[in-house]
Amino acid sequence: LFGVPELNCPEGFQEAQDKALQESEQLVQKACSTPPGPETVMIFDQLSDALCRVADLADFVKIAHPDFAFREAAEEACRNIGTMVEKLNTDVELCQSLRHLLADEVVMSSLDPETRRVAELFMFDFEISGIHLDEEKRKKAVSLNVRILDLCNEFLTGTHLPNKIDRHVLPEHIRYNFTAEGNYLQVAGLHADCPDDLVREAAYKIFLYPNAEQLSRLEELLASRNSLAQLVGYDTFAHRALQGTMAKTPETVTQFLEKLSDQLSKRTQKDFEMMTKMKMKLNPQNSKLMPWDHPYYSGVLRAERYNIDPGLYCPFFSLGACMEGLNSLFSQLLGISLYAEQTQRGEVWSEDVRKLAVVHETEGLLGYIYCDFFQRPDKPHQDCHFTVRGGRLKENGEYQLPVVVLMLSLPHSTRGAPTLLSPGMMENLFHEMGHAMHSMLGRTRYQHVTGTRCPTDFAEVPSILMEYFANDYRVVNQFARHYKTGQPLPKNMVSRLCESKKVCAAADMQLQVFYAALDQIYHGKHPLKKSTTEILKETQEKVYGLPYVPNTAWQLRFSHLVGYGAKYYSYLMSRAVASMVWKQCFAQDPFDRAMGERYRREMLAHGGGKEPILMVQGMLQKSPSVEDFVDALVSDLDQDFETFIMDS
Repeated sequence: LFGVPELNCPEGFQEAQDKALQESEQLVQKACSTPPGPETVMIFDQLSDALCRVADLADFVKIAHPDFAFREAAEEACRNIGTMVEKLNTDVELCQSLRHLLADEVVMSSLDPETRRVAELFMFDFEISGIHLDEEKRKKAVSLNVRILDLCNEFLTGTHLPNKIDRHVLPEHIRYNFTAEGNYLQVAGLHADCPDDLVREAAYKIFLYPNAEQLSRLEELLASRNSLAQLVGYDTFAHRALQGTMAKTPETVTQFLEKLSDQLSKRTQKDFEMMTKMKMKLNPQNSKLMPWDHPYYSGVLRAERYNIDPGLYCPFFSLGACMEGLNSLFSQLLGISLYAEQTQRGEVWSEDVRKLAVVHETEGLLGYIYCDFFQRPDKPHQDCHFTVRGGRLKENGEYQLPVVVLMLSLPHSTRGAPTLLSPGMMENLFHEMGHAMHSMLGRTRYQHVTGTRCPTDFAEVPSILMEYFANDYRVVNQFARHYKTGQPLPKNMVSRLCESKKVCAAADMQLQVFYAALDQIYHGKHPLKKSTTEILKETQEKVYGLPYVPNTAWQLRFSHLVGYGAKYYSYLMSRAVASMVWKQCFAQDPFDRAMGERYRREMLAHGGGKEPILMVQGMLQKSPSVEDFVDALVSDLDQDFETFIMDS
């Protein structure tokens, strides 16, 4: 599997893990006996690499491998490596060796900025695990970390569990929308696209009905995170989580969200009025706009105003054409080409996985991307990018090539047609490829900061920037061809598609602001002033504007609280930066090689080895303010005059 010799069967995980643990024991001894100098950082990075090579790979395998035995073995390896990492983060002697380095001003001033930053990042890992505390408090920090990990897994599982209801409670004519189980009906989601208002209302009220166990999990999770943050010296969990990010502090995040909300409010009101009118037209008896209406009616408005049935677009977006388009874009912008590689027996986990070599015109092979693009039973339905192996400069002077996986859920080709992508799927492919390029070009000396191992609010910039390319006619026109006739996609179809995305976009963004604000309050000052549900009601009415529905608890389905705790705002802030980079650097000419090189040099090349705001400054050649971020997001909502005239 992935060319790792031990992994020819599930039991190999045990062997790979034992090897990694053995290697890390030796490296710990070496770190503790090495005098302070650049070699100290090198040893720490080798230690991180030894553990990550197994943990990162196992992280992917445990959710994506079709074989249960492989998934189970990977899960076990993740747990064991995780325990080892927690132990190392509270190893006083190991920390001492790093502390001696950081305290030695002469040596520190002789180190290059990247090495200094990596040393500080390792120290930060120690500090957030409570290394500076006495032994009793340190033990408490470890047990809190373990408890938080368990609560995260339990809460995550709970966010997806269906709710059951006695079938007789629902009117007979809508029962068929839900899965029957004896006398009960299972409600497994919000049915947001269903044209029947009653079905959406029932799904909303049943799926979001509060579950007492899930509620106590969430409360304990938030309280434990806060206790841990305070134990290791932060005011709140948000202060701890935002250390090192672009935003830096919760105060900046709150300011960003409030200013954005103010700028959006008039537009959001207009969007809600349009949706209300549409609801009155389709359902005169009950025209009050409710939270279950927003996704549906914004879709109806979009379809009515711009005829953008995905079926019209799919024939132009065959997977082959889209991959050609990416290849052509990367080669013009960055001098990079993608080549299909033959895989060895057992190297991939499903026979439809393709391996791509990423090759630069003068620098040669940069790394590998495994494309796991197709639907299969039991495969998670999220599009994502996984680092399987981080790049780093090895002791022998060779570069350890990065290896990543891109996972999508595309339909298989049929006898009569290749795999065809909807516009949304095409945009997602470009988005995930943005992450992959960051992984390939973030060629840092240290594995600890390679590629996408950077602060969350910067990590989404390269991927969102790719969405701007995917929505530009000059880019799309290079590859979108009808798979039967070879006819190019007409320009007005691309323009309509782009403009349709602006329909109700203010209200959609306002919803994101609400989620981000809720996340900040939950991870802010504790004890919380009210219950999580009362906070939800208050924030929803203040920030979002559609009424809270009694006896619902949307926060219990908010799965991002696990991976993006106190950082949900990242998506909006990354989008603001991507928008500024696009407008200033690529909107004039999306194929500008000089700009592509500047983008690589200033933003991709450093991975997480440079402070994010400095990378943004290097690219934009100015330091953006919170107001600049807000303006960038809001100006994206304006209609394009040329398209408007053409369509009129």
